[in-house]
Amino acid sequence: MEKKLIIFPTFNEAEALPVIYEQIEKYLDKNTSILIVDDNSPDGTGKIADKIAKVDKKVNVLHRKSKEGLGAAYVEAFRWGIDNGFDILIQMDVDGSHRPEDLPKLLNVIENDPDVDLVIGSRWVDGGETKNWPAARIALSKSGSLWSKLIMGLNVHDITAGFRAYRKRVFEKYINLDTIDVKGFGFQIDNTAKLAYRGGKIVEVPIVFVERELGESKMSNDIVVEALLSTTKVGIKHRLIQLKHLFYGKGE
Repeated sequence: MEKKLIIFPTFNEAEALPVIYEQIEKYLDKNTSILIVDDNSPDGTGKIADKIAKVDKKVNVLHRKSKEGLGAAYVEAFRWGIDNGFDILIQMDVDGSHRPEDLPKLLNVIENDPDVDLVIGSRWVDGGETKNWPAARIALSKSGSLWSKLIMGLNVHDITAGFRAYRKRVFEKYINLDTIDVKGFGFQIDNTAKLAYRGGKIVEVPIVFVERELGESKMSNDIVVEALLSTTKVGIKHRLIQLKHLFYGKGE
């Protein structure tokens, strides 16, 4: 059986962490563990994580010195997971927007198809949906994904999605963790593009994304701008490479 690691990045999630742990606990078995990556939350999230880990040996805690962004937290978590022998690395938000009951959908695909490198829990494929989202936010998310598909040439419907299951080989064969420098939600876009361009197999499965009820959203204008800039940068680079291959051939 492959070893699976569910990664929860946290910053000021003292309310949400105990709730999501109680919900996800029934999905833990001898081959499935949790890693809580806390960015030195001033609200005591790290201490709560330590208390949970003290009781449940399947829970591990990684304390970081400061808030350095989602991408940096995941890079450190991926390294920890690979170093500790995990085969599948799962990204989940701790705020409840990613429902634990949707986790088996992702695992069913990646565990039963050895060719799959990444499974994305998607809001925008058939069967996917959002709950409690205002129309403006739905429009922003969909237009962002559409822009990403057009500029980057990727057949991915929900490229910014954060509910994901990676095989560890992604970070051994396709993506060098040392080269990842995107901190916000652009991290999801950048990884998806690199994997797709280098021949990795990506599958999307429908999920229900629920707007958080506890704590405060981490979304900001800076994160949105970073994601757009990252998308445009990667997309233009890819299109230039395509033009070079068209005019000069791949051997040049």
